[in-house]
Amino acid sequence: MSPRTGRPTNNPRPNKVSIRISDTDKNLLEKYCEQEKVNKTEAISRGIKKLESDLKK
Repeated sequence: MSPRTGRPTNNPRPNKVSIRISDTDKNLLEKYCEQEKVNKTEAISRGIKKLESDLKK
C-alpha cells in the first residue's frame, strides 16, 4: 500500500494556491464558513464557481 494512500474521492484537489488577503476579507470568509458550516476550501471553491457567469463565452 502506498504511504500516500488516503480517503478515495471523486473530486481530487491536487493543486495548491497560496494567497495573501486583507483582514476584512479573512473575517468575511470566516463568517461565511461559520454560517454555512463549510471549510475555507469549500467556501473559496463556491466563490470561484460564481465567477463562471462573468466569463465571456
